[in-house]
Amino acid sequence: MLKQFLICQEGWYEGGSIFVAVFLVVVVSAFSNFRQETQFDKLSKISNNIKVEVVRSGRRRHTSIFDLVVGDAVFLKIGDQIPADGLFLDGYSLQVDESSMTGESDHVEIDACMNPFLFSGSKVVDGYGRMLVVSVGMDTTWGEMMSSVTGDKNERTPLQTRLDKLTSSIGKVGLAVAFLVLVVLLIRYFTGNTKDDYGQTEYRGSKTDVDDVLNAIVRIVAAAVTIVVVAIPEGLPLAVTLTLAYSMKRMMADQAMVRKLSACETMGSATVICTDKTGTLTLNQMKVTQFWLGQVSIEDDLAKGIAPNVLELFYQGVGSICESVSGSLPEFSGSPTEKAILSWAVLGLCMDMEKLKQQYSILHVETFNSEKKRSGVSVRRKADESIHVHWKGAAEMIVAMCSQYYESEGIRRAMNEGERSRIQTIIQGMAASSLRCIAFAHKQVSKEEAEDYDDRNGKTHQRIKEDGLTLLGIVGLKDPCRPGVKKAVEACQSAGVRIKMITGDNVFTAKAIATECGILGPDYREGSGEVVEGIEFRSYTPDERLEKVDKIQVMARSSPFDKLLMVQCLKQKGNVVAVTGDGTNDAPALKEADIGLSMGIQGTEVAKESSDIVILDDNFSSVATVLRWGRCVYNNIQKFIQFQLTVNVAALVINFIAAVSAGEVPLTAVQLLWVNLIMDTLGALALATDRPTNELMHKPPVGRTEPLITNIMWRNLLAQALYQITILLILQFRGESIFNVHERVKDTLIFNTFVLCQVFNEFNARKLDKQNVFEGILKNRLFLGIIGVTIVLQVVMVEFLKKFADTEKLTLWQWGVCILLAAFSWPIAWFVKLIPVSDAPLFDIVKQAITCRKRLTPQARDSMLNPVSL
Repeated sequence: MLKQFLICQEGWYEGGSIFVAVFLVVVVSAFSNFRQETQFDKLSKISNNIKVEVVRSGRRRHTSIFDLVVGDAVFLKIGDQIPADGLFLDGYSLQVDESSMTGESDHVEIDACMNPFLFSGSKVVDGYGRMLVVSVGMDTTWGEMMSSVTGDKNERTPLQTRLDKLTSSIGKVGLAVAFLVLVVLLIRYFTGNTKDDYGQTEYRGSKTDVDDVLNAIVRIVAAAVTIVVVAIPEGLPLAVTLTLAYSMKRMMADQAMVRKLSACETMGSATVICTDKTGTLTLNQMKVTQFWLGQVSIEDDLAKGIAPNVLELFYQGVGSICESVSGSLPEFSGSPTEKAILSWAVLGLCMDMEKLKQQYSILHVETFNSEKKRSGVSVRRKADESIHVHWKGAAEMIVAMCSQYYESEGIRRAMNEGERSRIQTIIQGMAASSLRCIAFAHKQVSKEEAEDYDDRNGKTHQRIKEDGLTLLGIVGLKDPCRPGVKKAVEACQSAGVRIKMITGDNVFTAKAIATECGILGPDYREGSGEVVEGIEFRSYTPDERLEKVDKIQVMARSSPFDKLLMVQCLKQKGNVVAVTGDGTNDAPALKEADIGLSMGIQGTEVAKESSDIVILDDNFSSVATVLRWGRCVYNNIQKFIQFQLTVNVAALVINFIAAVSAGEVPLTAVQLLWVNLIMDTLGALALATDRPTNELMHKPPVGRTEPLITNIMWRNLLAQALYQITILLILQFRGESIFNVHERVKDTLIFNTFVLCQVFNEFNARKLDKQNVFEGILKNRLFLGIIGVTIVLQVVMVEFLKKFADTEKLTLWQWGVCILLAAFSWPIAWFVKLIPVSDAPLFDIVKQAITCRKRLTPQARDSMLNPVSL
């Protein structure tokens, strides 16, 4: 009766603990997924919070797309995503891509007469203009369409997919061990080889009560089920979710917004970063520092140093790209280059914007893009109805379009080959000083040609003339390197990541900036193949490109197609490629790259939509930070895998050996589930939230095909598991005689030592290949807090939950022995890390050894087994 009463009173412990363990795993996983979804929602709101330029209170200002109201006038330029449904007000050469709405890839021309309708979600591919908002939000055509579509945020990253396979493999091993333990325990029970707490044989054939048999079977099945619960590493998905969510949040603070989860881990494997120059390596704060008119540099008193007729033409060309509001100071719009030129013209050349608007009207505009590297405009002078064409852009390209040039005195001279060569020398000298060279050219349209430009009888499709131009002058703009860029480039290079600069600038400017940033080393020499122009790279045969692409460090005067071509070549060579981009035409390269990095400030919405990560401050140093975080994600997962597999191996081996030899498992269901909680939930929290360290940037990139469990990890986990198995088996079979204690105290010593071994081994897992496991430990307060909580809970389990945990109180001396045995894992880890390991994956070495053995002849194998003494 007493035995039955005790079973009724205490029998619920194991079942209840299994329920609590499963409940905790479900709750923690659900909470983790909820946190991840919440994080995605926050990032989605930030990602969708597009800034648009509107007119409010008579002035231009940037506002959120969510703050747009009907009646707002919105400015549009190349690369913008149209934020609402609206009507075209004014602008030039405006074309939009409506494929997201209609599925048609053809670009649609927008004009006030024939097609003034602009739809939310469309993208501006050419020109610029102004629209009047007529509907916003869910009332737009895009909103109505998206209301019936739900996005799938539960994307699986490549790392998560690989971990799913690892989890499945470990689970199968655990299931097999649990089945063997179940079979062995049942055989021993029914053959009368097990005893109860009173030393009596449990199964006595027909003399044994049915209730006793059923209780014994339930106890054995519970032990087997518990082994399965411990063996299946459900903490791995939790650890991945935690480290990705934690990293995404921290990266946001470090000026990087992750749009795709897979980019976090892929960045850790990057071997090449192809970066833009302007705004990424440089500050994108342009300032005109030189001005050449003809072959004379004009520095002082600019307005007086230029002939009036040339100065008026400058006003025409420069002023056509400026927007101003009447009665206020001029507001400079456009790119940083255009803003710098406009500021220089207004302040240095005394250009009067209002007067210019009254004298001239714009007829047609050909906007700048990264392929043409120039822009043009045709204007009509109202006084005499004459039409003038102006071009500005890359100096050598504009000079090639010119047949004449102006001198400072206002005299126009023919540009022969000698003059052209001298002007090209001036451009090269400016570029060698890290200046961006922009040239201006002009042509007055003849009366015969003027009718083609006349738009008073309807819209004209006449392209602006590009030949027979007269060179007005050349300006040099200085864009200094960002502070810290050289250090960031060196950090990436020391991490085994090559930096390639791809720019549309002159080759001399590109070389100067690349040298200043540290991309080109001091040993660079002309003709080495490290610097090429886009047209040269494009002209190579496919085989030549693959042969030379690794050596190229700088590509100048490149187009978006050249960038795409380089990315494709690098990927064909087996590289993991990250690419930065900010323009609409960069979208193909951003999509083609393994990691697309768009710019948050200068980047167009098309570029951001094509990218995986948005660099919010446009700074290359933030790209280096993303690289650090990418490696940190992978490293944190590896730490947790090593820690968890050590526990798995030790627990499975100990329980299996004990079950076979003694007919019982030393760790009860409650105890194993407590170990599972430490290993999965608390372990994941402790190891998955480490911040990146500098040592990560002194290692080579991690290959995407390299195994998750490296040889270093195998060395560490096998050494620790072997030590734990040895200690616990000694306690299992000799613990009672060594410590002179009864069986329940001995089992408690095994349980306590096993848990404390995991606590000490968590410190070892922090550093996979470094002997000092305490380095930087004070920076991770969460880790220390979890260690403290684990120790406190373990004391409670042993000292105060005697019946529930099936433990006995331990003396201070016994506690000291447990701590000392567990602490030996630290010196063992220190010595083990002195053992060198091969870089080749462990299983590859085993396969190679087996293959070599099979190839040996029987005589050779016999001679190896029986060597002959000489």
